Amino acid sequence: MKRRTLLATLAAPALAQAESWPDRPLKLVVPFPPGGVADVLARPLAQALGTRLGQTVVVENRGGAAGTIGAAAVAKAAPDGLTLLFGTANELAMTPPLHPDLPYDPRSGFAPVTPVAAFPNVLVVRPGSGLETVPALLAAAKVRSLSYASSGIGSTNHLSGALLAEQAGVALTHVPYNGGGPALNDVIAGHVDMFFATQPSVTGHVRGGQLRALLVTAAQRSPALPDVPGASEAGLPDLLVSTWNGVLAPAGTPAAVVARLHAEILAALAEPALRERYALVGAEPLTLSPADFAALLARDLDRWTAVVRRAGIRLE
Repeated sequence: MKRRTLLATLAAPALAQAESWPDRPLKLVVPFPPGGVADVLARPLAQALGTRLGQTVVVENRGGAAGTIGAAAVAKAAPDGLTLLFGTANELAMTPPLHPDLPYDPRSGFAPVTPVAAFPNVLVVRPGSGLETVPALLAAAKVRSLSYASSGIGSTNHLSGALLAEQAGVALTHVPYNGGGPALNDVIAGHVDMFFATQPSVTGHVRGGQLRALLVTAAQRSPALPDVPGASEAGLPDLLVSTWNGVLAPAGTPAAVVARLHAEILAALAEPALRERYALVGAEPLTLSPADFAALLARDLDRWTAVVRRAGIRLE
């Protein structure tokens, strides 16, 4: 009985803090420029979350250095639950192996709250290129050099291409761009052979006929692109790449505040209006407990660290 009383006494301040939190507007940092996939997903979530919390949630775009500038800013912020990161697999699991001097530790610098959405990449080529099927593309890659675009070294587009080269046993030339938009434009123009685009960024181009989709980097077909085979169906069962987006707080944020955030975000994601907004861009809602989200981040970081090492990828 005394032990229960002691635990209740210790828990009371934390519960009171969660109940009174937030007493000020929140800031949701998107570590990429406006208009990108992360920004498109973060803004409706911020609006829905703000309504539920009774406080404004301001989206702050803090792009640069493949998402690491914004992530670093949140890692250094006060752990009061008022500054949050709308993080992605890119700056938390894919880019870190290339930056041993990052100003934050993706494993210990944050208190993961929950992922909110995930989507595969889509391997796209220009219609009329002669590379309109996976067998045709791989056959061509065995006799001549093919190029693939990316939004930068260490990006999800880059590492997807490195995985394809490894698993298919072909040599591909990586052409990094300063962002996904320029990369996509050069594939459409025929200056680069292929691109592993994030699904939300390319769905409209595929539906409109500007690009031909060869596969999605998932085990099964995507509801957003039902005519495009998954990796297994396309003969590359291990070419599985899921790009997730999620909310994280600075390390040290009280567990009761993290739990409150988690519950409110899940409730927001259950709202039909928000689910419809995500479905429009081909993003599937994904939620996990804070502990499971931390485990997902750790697994992905281990996986992409190994891919980077095997492929010998370095910053140029």
